[in-house]
Amino acid sequence: MNIFHAAKELKTQARKVCLAIGFFDGVHLGHQQILRQTIADAHKHDSIALALTFDKHPNVVVAPDKAPPLIYSLPQKLRAIASLGIENTLLISFDKPFSQQSGEDFIRCLAHDFQRIHSICVGAEFVFGHKRSGNVALLKKLGAELNFQVHGLSAVALDGQTVSSTRIRGAIRSGNFDDASQMLGRPYAISGKVVTGDKLGRQLGFPTANLDVAGLVLPPYGVYAALTRCKGKLYRVALNIGVRPTVAGGPQLRVEAHLLDFKGDLYATELEIEMGEKLRDEKKFGSPGELKEQIARDVEAVRRG
Repeated sequence: MNIFHAAKELKTQARKVCLAIGFFDGVHLGHQQILRQTIADAHKHDSIALALTFDKHPNVVVAPDKAPPLIYSLPQKLRAIASLGIENTLLISFDKPFSQQSGEDFIRCLAHDFQRIHSICVGAEFVFGHKRSGNVALLKKLGAELNFQVHGLSAVALDGQTVSSTRIRGAIRSGNFDDASQMLGRPYAISGKVVTGDKLGRQLGFPTANLDVAGLVLPPYGVYAALTRCKGKLYRVALNIGVRPTVAGGPQLRVEAHLLDFKGDLYATELEIEMGEKLRDEKKFGSPGELKEQIARDVEAVRRG
């Protein structure tokens, strides 16, 4: 997938552009509907399909106290968008100056930079621009003037309830991965870059990859059976999420993955781990020896599947 950071970077060769616009956290069933409509438009009208999204949730800038924890890391989101067949993504840095732009100015700038927009596809309740000044009604008004079509797609429902990023976050927090996976349209997975830890797992005989999950919504603390694909091979994973109550130094939130039978260096790798069954809650052990014995039992449970 081609990733651009400014609309002018896209070389349209005089072709029209079909745009899907949204933050797309989780790239769930509702988002997929928007992206697939954009792809269908592009195929039908020999246009370029392009997803427009942002590098951070807008609330991080405009209302930090209301910024939600995210379902997906940015690389994970971009991979999910690409998997649907979108070949081009405009990734906009959402900063303070950008947040001051009105919804109308935002669309007019896109129309100017792309030169020819065929269609814009968003969710029916989508709002954008400074003080949420843009919505589907504004898009339709500008579409009539600037000659592009607008699709404001209704939300997707599952089990009689609207599929939303908020609802998925609730399912993850409660450990209901089946519901989260159904709404995502793919197995729920945690993704993060492997960062340097304190190497305690290695000292205990079970080296772990420590994931940077800052800003992500997390399942309940505990030990889970999981899976990951690394360097072209699938590995079973014993995954610990929690604050390591047995370790001295006070609570430290960690997401630690022990890949069974893996040998090698994972530092700086973006690791995506598919969540499976919860094996046990997090607990405090009387000694490092007791902790080591329990980890061995956890690993054996993961191996048995």
